[in-house]
Amino acid sequence: MGPSSIPPPMSSLVASTGFAGLGAIQAVEQMKAGALSARDYSLALLERVRQVEDQVQAWACLHPDFLLAQADAADAAHRSGAAAGALHGLPIGVKDIIDTSELPTENGTVLHAGRQPRRDATVVSRLRAAGGLLMGKTVTTELATYAPGKTRNPHDPAHTPGGSSSGSAAAVAAGMVPLAIGTQTNGSIIRPASFCGVVGYKPSAGWLPRTGVLVQSPPLDQLGVYGRSVEDVALLAQCLAGHDPQDAATRPRANPRLLDLAGSEPASPPVIGFVRTTMWERMAPDAQHAFLQFTQSLGSRVVELELPQVSSGFLELHRLVMEADIAGSFELEYERGRDRLSPSLQGQIERGRQVTAVNYRRALERREAICTALDGLFGAIDAILTPAALGTAPARLDATGDPVMCTLWTFTGQPAVSLPLLHGSNGLPIGVQLVGRRDDDARLLRTARWLSRMASRAAGQ
Repeated sequence: MGPSSIPPPMSSLVASTGFAGLGAIQAVEQMKAGALSARDYSLALLERVRQVEDQVQAWACLHPDFLLAQADAADAAHRSGAAAGALHGLPIGVKDIIDTSELPTENGTVLHAGRQPRRDATVVSRLRAAGGLLMGKTVTTELATYAPGKTRNPHDPAHTPGGSSSGSAAAVAAGMVPLAIGTQTNGSIIRPASFCGVVGYKPSAGWLPRTGVLVQSPPLDQLGVYGRSVEDVALLAQCLAGHDPQDAATRPRANPRLLDLAGSEPASPPVIGFVRTTMWERMAPDAQHAFLQFTQSLGSRVVELELPQVSSGFLELHRLVMEADIAGSFELEYERGRDRLSPSLQGQIERGRQVTAVNYRRALERREAICTALDGLFGAIDAILTPAALGTAPARLDATGDPVMCTLWTFTGQPAVSLPLLHGSNGLPIGVQLVGRRDDDARLLRTARWLSRMASRAAGQ
């Protein structure tokens, strides 16, 4: 591989050490073995917050005493011989559009300042049931749309971390927390993962329940997770996944064995389909170069594919559905406080109000046709490889970057993962996005782990 794929020296904002530098699985193993207490691990993470938060600004709400009380309870339960959950003692960041009964959830808008939910979102209840600790609420963009919050990119604070799950990606990248939860309605998991240089995983639509999460667009809203490795995100997603009777998008199914299968070896080396998409010419030249070098390094394991013709126009279809739903979801905010909303959100709501029911229904019908056509691609390949973003994080803080490289896969509900495998000419991360067949998440994660290992070997790591 060429220079564009060799990581530069890490900034002090991302080079965490000691206990704070442990991956999630490593930390759980040490805590279960008694080699590390949950309190000491939490204290190490809080010290990391003290060191870098002023520059990164990833947290909307973080109370150290609240975290340490949870850690002490976890240690006491462990000493008593209680069975340790899969997330035992792990502090986890939660995007500030996901309800928490003990911390505010303000949705990134002054219109919801001081909002205190009475109940945890389903995913928060599940992370606690698995032994996880609620570290704090991470910064979101305004109502999880485009107007940025205060968070900066840990690799270079002059650059955007992406959005809308800005704080979740940045907190993991800066070593302040091993795992975090975000959401995606367009590109809000995968793009920040690419810009911040962490693993971001958006499961298939309907895998993670959305009860207690800010509603933006029911056909498009999906949850996802951040971590430092494929195995770490598989661990968290496995604990959060499953049927929720209050979320009609979920359905009863056997609990996914994401961690076991993600860590297993493929029966044969995967075949990956490289899809440039119709946005290829909009990509930065250094990002194009990095991807072409990368795919060439994989040799016969990569075949180049074209998107099915039926997918043409997906950007407009997605925009129509999303903006129509935003107009409905945020009608109250618009009517009572439009002057406190950003111009970009006002524009989305106003355009969404003009969408007819006929056109909305037609867009969703086209989505089904696109899903069927995409399924046909996976007969001969294990995953699609495509850019996660148009390049490295833009050098601006008044916007979060273009999500177009994620839009199709969100529209169709495909599982996707961004892997921090490449770098641009400026040294900032470029994510490699892998996309799987819908509901074939374990296969996608296994392929992602295989690809990560191949890239490490080729880079001589």
